[in-house]
Amino acid sequence: MTSDVLVAGVGMTNFAKPGQNAPYTEMGAAALRDALADAGLPYDAVQQAYAGYVYGDSTCGQAVLYKVGMTGIPVMNVNNNCSTGSTALFMARQAVQSGAVDVALALGFEHMQPGALTSHWDDRPSPFDAFDAETDDLVGHPEIPLALRYFGGAGKSHMEKHGSSLTDLARIRAKASRHAVNNPLALFRQELSPQDVLDSPMIWEGVMTRLMACPPTCGAAAAIVVSEDYARKHGLNQAVRIKGQAMTTDYASTFEAHDMMQLVGYDMTAAAAKQVQEQTGIGIEDVDVVELHDCFAHNEMITYEGLGLCPEGGASKFIADGDNTYGGKYVTNPSGGLLSKGHPLGATGLAQCYELTRQLRGTAGPTQVAGARTALQHNLGLGGACVITLYQAA
Repeated sequence: MTSDVLVAGVGMTNFAKPGQNAPYTEMGAAALRDALADAGLPYDAVQQAYAGYVYGDSTCGQAVLYKVGMTGIPVMNVNNNCSTGSTALFMARQAVQSGAVDVALALGFEHMQPGALTSHWDDRPSPFDAFDAETDDLVGHPEIPLALRYFGGAGKSHMEKHGSSLTDLARIRAKASRHAVNNPLALFRQELSPQDVLDSPMIWEGVMTRLMACPPTCGAAAAIVVSEDYARKHGLNQAVRIKGQAMTTDYASTFEAHDMMQLVGYDMTAAAAKQVQEQTGIGIEDVDVVELHDCFAHNEMITYEGLGLCPEGGASKFIADGDNTYGGKYVTNPSGGLLSKGHPLGATGLAQCYELTRQLRGTAGPTQVAGARTALQHNLGLGGACVITLYQAA
């Protein structure tokens, strides 16, 4: 990456349970208007738009954008499963950095349905056929919804290899709740103890309780990214820069390792993290705050190691020492993360961007990490793609 791209504006709606949300067109437009206002730009300054969502018809992006303006710009609709929002950001950042445009929009939204994630296209091969077959072989339990089997199976693999426990997972979930208490946009803001998490209904004996899984959520978030020259010329906020960014997809090890940790993207995470460090020369030890993809407490646990926040097999100690929260080495998910903030699939990556931008500006209010200067974002989608973004304060 030869020059930095700046995050000039961010916006986000409250996250809500399905049925308690506005339509996706209204949520997306609200987040976009907030991002434009935050950047101090009119809509007609945007030269390209990347609109991300997972569950929706073709050209939903245009339906949202047309609520704000109709200027004839290119609109790219993006679907990369749970990493959709960060994929939109990746594409917008590339457009600006390449010099194709000076101002690009990344927008993510999701209007979800209650209950476990399901396919809506059952008359053709599923992109998860190979993942499902491997999961059947490795963990069984066909009575459990697949997403829970994927990530619960990954957590079980970690327990068997490294001796981690349900208590470790309960501490992660309790930490998420403590952070979310201070986030007015989070879905769940009730503080939980580790015992509360352990006492919630057992979904998979010895592996997962209900509170260790994120809820289906509706919401939207947006970011305006601009070139340095444009920001200087128009007097825009130059406080937050994207210093490095990488996207990886599955490696042969996803299936060849016959390990649920690999199946849910451990190697994608480790490879993307390495690429970002090589791009920037900034080591993980220099990071102050992290927003990572905690769709399940299990994924947060294995991601600590995949990102290098702790050594392989070191997650239990990392959690017990409080190195994942305020006062520790890395404040992870100050927003409350997917577990407490919620997980509207297409919006999640941009909600992470929203939180980290505010952290580096020093305007995150009660979730503020004191002195935060460098931030890392991790957004994962099975099928698969992982996007890691490194931000720094100017």
